Amino acid sequence: MPARRCQAVTPGVAYSKGMRIPVRQPGLVWCAALALFATAWGAQYQGRVWQRYEHEMQDPVDDPPDARRKGEFALGRLRYYSPMDGGRRYSRWGIDANKGDRLFISLMSRLTRLDAGPIETIVELDTEEIFEHPFTFAISVGDWELSRAQAARLRRYFDQGGFLMVDDFHNDREWARFMAGIHQIYPEAQADELQPSDPIFHTLFDTKKLTRVPGQNVVHGDQIERGGTVPHWRAIRDPRGHIVIAVCFNMDIGDGWEFADDPDYPEQYSQEAIRTGLSYAIYALTH
Repeated sequence: MPARRCQAVTPGVAYSKGMRIPVRQPGLVWCAALALFATAWGAQYQGRVWQRYEHEMQDPVDDPPDARRKGEFALGRLRYYSPMDGGRRYSRWGIDANKGDRLFISLMSRLTRLDAGPIETIVELDTEEIFEHPFTFAISVGDWELSRAQAARLRRYFDQGGFLMVDDFHNDREWARFMAGIHQIYPEAQADELQPSDPIFHTLFDTKKLTRVPGQNVVHGDQIERGGTVPHWRAIRDPRGHIVIAVCFNMDIGDGWEFADDPDYPEQYSQEAIRTGLSYAIYALTH
């Protein structure tokens, strides 16, 4: 099989299977990076690339001055349709967007040597844009609804090496709806439980223990959201056995990113969320 990534995503850079992306030494870097972002997002800038979608986002922020700079890597945020859209001031796909995405991207640039573009790319499932992004991220997929054409496009995306990380959905009903979408893509797909020993947790960091990242609304309570009691780290594989979807179920990695600069949100969970996201992104680029 060819290299596990979509074509034309990282011009001038050849990622290869087994490649390890250099990472800066952790330790005080975590504290320094988070402290910087506690004040950085207070600055206001003009000229927003994704302004037309901001009414669908939960937490839109102003663009940084270099927002239009192209990096070798761009985080794709999946914009999908949900029948639950319209009942609130933001859409299901736009939860945690786009502040959470941008904090994660900025920390990716600080903690690795990956040249990440400074802002996310909104990926429309009705276009070919997704093929420009080897790693995409989707929130609240327990409420998504895919058309036949969108499912077919996702199938082509995965077959060509694409990788999707999904997060922030909870309970049996939301799991069933998520899997209904997956079965439109891969009719025979099943979800595997990932273990701390799996390679995906050792491509960048050596993760010894998997820790649930709770949502900001439940972090100081029982950490259970919408009845999702037990956290699961799962994987959907293509027919050849390759991981194409990393599943964060009954947890909220996106909140760990979004509230990384909030002193009321425990730092340990933001660290875990950032480590998990980086592990999945680097795995997607190198396997």
